[in-house]
Amino acid sequence: MLKTKIDQEWIERIIRSLEDLEYGSVQIIVHDSRITQIEKLEKFRYPLERKDGHNKGAK
Repeated sequence: MLKTKIDQEWIERIIRSLEDLEYGSVQIIVHDSRITQIEKLEKFRYPLERKDGHNKGAK
């Protein structure tokens, strides 16, 4: 049960962390029932290429 109301500023920070995130995660750190930190881990995925220069699975 939520005892304290989440400040609009934190909601906006969370939304900004999620914008343009294709792969990865956003972790919200809470201490004493309050948001204290937002961590964003972004991953970039690149297509695998074979040694002969062709993309894997390309025909």
